[in-house]
Amino acid sequence: MKKLIVLLLFSFMSCALIAQKRAYLLHTDANIDRLKKLIEKNEEVRDAWNQQKEAADEMLERDRLGAADCPVLGLVYRMTREDKYAEAIKKILLDQVNKTTWEGSELLSRTPSWQGGLGVAHNSFFLSIGFDCIYNYLSASERKEVAEGLARFGVQPQMHDWLNAETNIHTFDTMGHNWWSACVYIAGFTSLAIRNEVPEADSWLKEIEATAPEWFNYAGDLLQNKIPTFDRNGGFWEGINYANFGVSQYLIFRLALGNVMPKFKQSDIPILDKVTDFFISTTYYVENGKPMSVNFGDGHFDRNGNACAVLLWNLGYHKNRYAWYINQVAHGNDKEGLQLGTPNGLILYPELPKLADDYKPDLGNSFIYPDMGWATLRNSWDENATMLAVKSGLTWNHAHADAGSYILFHNGKNLIIDSGNSSYGNPLYTEYYCQSEAHNVVLFNGEGESRKSPYFGSVTHASIHNLVDGDKFKYVLANATGPYSNILNRNYRSFLWVGDVILVIDDLLAREPGKFEWLLHYNGESKRRGLDLSVKQDNAEVLVRPLYPETFPDGGLPHDFPEKMTIEERLGYEDHHPENRVPYWSISHFQDTERTKFITAIILKTDENKEELPLIERFEGKDFLGVRITQNGETTEVYFNLMADGRIKHRNSIIDMNGWETDAYLTAMTFKEGADLNNADNIRDLFMTHGSYLRRDGQVLIHALSKYTTEIENFGQSPEMIFQGQSGVYLSVYNKNSGKSILMNDSRVDGDYDSKLKLTKIKID
Repeated sequence: MKKLIVLLLFSFMSCALIAQKRAYLLHTDANIDRLKKLIEKNEEVRDAWNQQKEAADEMLERDRLGAADCPVLGLVYRMTREDKYAEAIKKILLDQVNKTTWEGSELLSRTPSWQGGLGVAHNSFFLSIGFDCIYNYLSASERKEVAEGLARFGVQPQMHDWLNAETNIHTFDTMGHNWWSACVYIAGFTSLAIRNEVPEADSWLKEIEATAPEWFNYAGDLLQNKIPTFDRNGGFWEGINYANFGVSQYLIFRLALGNVMPKFKQSDIPILDKVTDFFISTTYYVENGKPMSVNFGDGHFDRNGNACAVLLWNLGYHKNRYAWYINQVAHGNDKEGLQLGTPNGLILYPELPKLADDYKPDLGNSFIYPDMGWATLRNSWDENATMLAVKSGLTWNHAHADAGSYILFHNGKNLIIDSGNSSYGNPLYTEYYCQSEAHNVVLFNGEGESRKSPYFGSVTHASIHNLVDGDKFKYVLANATGPYSNILNRNYRSFLWVGDVILVIDDLLAREPGKFEWLLHYNGESKRRGLDLSVKQDNAEVLVRPLYPETFPDGGLPHDFPEKMTIEERLGYEDHHPENRVPYWSISHFQDTERTKFITAIILKTDENKEELPLIERFEGKDFLGVRITQNGETTEVYFNLMADGRIKHRNSIIDMNGWETDAYLTAMTFKEGADLNNADNIRDLFMTHGSYLRRDGQVLIHALSKYTTEIENFGQSPEMIFQGQSGVYLSVYNKNSGKSILMNDSRVDGDYDSKLKLTKIKID
């Protein structure tokens, strides 16, 4: 009898020891302890937990449960250790592993048959969590049955289609680029769950982990018109929601692998340092409202990067701005099940540092993603500030035919919008939402990019350049010529932001005369009032004012002024609601031409300027167009050099514009209001792009032998400059203060001072 008792006691202790040794994927003992502590002291977390507990209890009353119920039941079981939740998960597991397939008929019926897709990945993920959470509740035979089922239905189909050299049918860019991550890395996640029962799981997860650097470094495909998946600055070309989905699926695997096998040396993925900043930079923050994301392509303004930010925080990527971002978006919709009100979001919700109430991200205001063709510019990180987003990159699949398009957030609203998208099965997705007319672009004779580009890709991609984020001037250049090359030889769009005015400058050249127009999609109400087109939603409003080639007629009927700009209302389709028609504008000039310049001012109405809006004046001369903006006690003159638009060959684009001698494409100078605008010593700030020099009355103001883009503040006094140009440039800058150095790109560069010419000369390396 004593021997039996000792044997039973030994068996019990052995089982307890085995139970204690389970290394959980996500629901680790440390995570459970952290969550319990957060529940005690954090009301939001406590409420979210109570909702999950109630949901789990409600599930127990149902006749039928599915794989997607496992995360809720698994969390509640690990938190409470009540067998009723484990029993419910066990029934789900045994039911699922006795099916014939987890993939849908649509993929299975393809030739060749797709055995593993997102259906398999989602099912496998949910069931792996359930299996992991109740591992110690199951008997050895039950574990083996479930694990073998997970291998058979969740891992092997993915290995067959995506990895095995003898059978795989996919590559890194199949199905966009996000499916690869979801299908393969969730198979790795499942391999971790079944590692004790399935001997092959160890080799599977090692093989899967080794692919990560290749996937992140996918370089594109020339013949298929595809670009790298990731931009050098951390962006993901498929947009916010697909970035969050694709990257998070890898991060879930990476986190689980670290929890289960902490000594396993995982691949170094440098771009992960920049991923959260991509989401921060493409989000607009609203006072007492949900943040909105830039929704180019198949995005949605209500989606965010919470899943990636939370997972990266759990992986040790800790910066205050990441904590700030998580606090901003934790209650939103990341759709990956990691927001605060979800079971996985709860178990991984981090204990974040307390930040100051007025904390702002330690980043610049503007970002460029040159490889994928995105840029965002904002005037501050304050809530309800103004943010401009520009897209000029790839057209294919989730990236629409929107080269040169832009959207504008102002005073808490998305006023100038992207038309968004619909369900992929709706014919309007292809016929309208993906096409150029659904975006804020230029059309020629009613045409934009090739209507086939969203399917086949644009052979020559659009691009984006020269982001300047200065205190006085912000600038970015979109080159949309490539995807328009079947109808246009030039399609350049510059955005120059000066105070409360954004100038949109289109430089256009067609192969033959025809009608140019530009489109404006908007939220709220829009009406023409004299020279302006008002776009207003609640208390947010901007005025859109055409300046060149002409203005709107200032009063009277349109047919009385055929030489002025004309406006036509058209009907499109509402974002995600193709059953609803919505109006948008087409603005054009009556005259057919092969070459034109559209210059349009967007005036940002604010509480501070609504009684005295910026004064905007047109002026022009031989071979140049000018815009004068007076606001906040300053006057800015902007010169567009028509000789620099590609019309001359083998000669520099030199011009004299009201006494300013230059070869620059665009030149802008700010003066104190009322100052002599012809006196170079009165220049406060200077902007110049694609130019090499500026002179006035024999005085060299800036000079180099190659062209560059620059913004100089405190011009002529103690210059502080942003410079973009080739390496090795010798640059001379007007400086009355005998300075031998210049603050350039936040670093001081030493040089020589020529007292006769009043120039500081530096070498830029």
